[in-house]
Amino acid sequence: MADPVPEDRWLPAFLDAQAAEAGAARNTLLAYGRDLKDTRDWLTGKGKGWQTATQGDVEGYLVFCDAQGLSRATRARRLSAIRQLYRFAFEEGWRDDNPAIRIKGPGRARSLPQTLTTDEVDRLLTAARDIGRTPADQLRNTCLVELLYATGMRVTELVTLPVSAARGRPEMLLVQGKGGRERLVPLSMPAQDALASWLAERDAAQEVARLAGKPPSRFLFPSRSREGHLTRHRFYLLIKEIALAAGVSPDRVTPHRLRHAFATHLLANGADLRAIQTLLGHADLTTTEIYTHVLEDRLKELVEDNHPLNRPPPQDIPAPDPDDGAVNPPAPDHGKA
Repeated sequence: MADPVPEDRWLPAFLDAQAAEAGAARNTLLAYGRDLKDTRDWLTGKGKGWQTATQGDVEGYLVFCDAQGLSRATRARRLSAIRQLYRFAFEEGWRDDNPAIRIKGPGRARSLPQTLTTDEVDRLLTAARDIGRTPADQLRNTCLVELLYATGMRVTELVTLPVSAARGRPEMLLVQGKGGRERLVPLSMPAQDALASWLAERDAAQEVARLAGKPPSRFLFPSRSREGHLTRHRFYLLIKEIALAAGVSPDRVTPHRLRHAFATHLLANGADLRAIQTLLGHADLTTTEIYTHVLEDRLKELVEDNHPLNRPPPQDIPAPDPDDGAVNPPAPDHGKA
């Protein structure tokens, strides 16, 4: 084993390697950083560090996380980050073992994704056309919602789209997803129209900015944010505003739920699961298969609500009681004298 590496070098070196070699996205790196800093602080409080921690120490940290009330998903994610860090340290020769490799994680609770009905999505698309302080804002908002539902993109993929991807009225968009993986997603005609309208407005505004001496933006949805594009947080608030205008509960509407709606609506209309996997950018088909369970539940409800054998049997109508005071009808008149 090589000479001990200072503790303060472990985390920066690991994150740099994840960014350069594994192509980890910025949000993934931030999550790794938060989880591993928390682990490091706990180890420091126990008089330990990355170099000296044992399997028992890692297990003790996970027990601590459980006692803090952290969810199974959070604990599983933190254990995964610790394993990744020690695997990196082993490959670098900083340690000759991985103290986390034999620890069984708490597992993740597999919950079904919540989705939206086609009617709710239609109302959101309609409402987006009138949301915004200016006509330009309305065109942008319409384009955002149309693209999100037409492609099933992740919100980060949407707001960071380069303007070059939208040139020439494309029938498909090239999207860069997690880990730098690229995929092509087709555009519906309404999405193509919304994109063309927004692009014309965006380019006109960019030309005005250029004449004023401002540098052009490379993003399809530019903004004055530090990142230079519309932020995820701003779009999250925007979709809530659109939901209110559409008469859909804002609690039911998030950008990611529109991604779920894209997948479940395709599946319900006969799309192939492998095709949906490709469109969503899932590396593993098992991630996509969760949508089949959503469809199964909807089909079960459909059968339970509409199948004749599930209807309650008709209740017998009791014969009238002759003593209940009812007046007997007159006997029919057959024309007798």
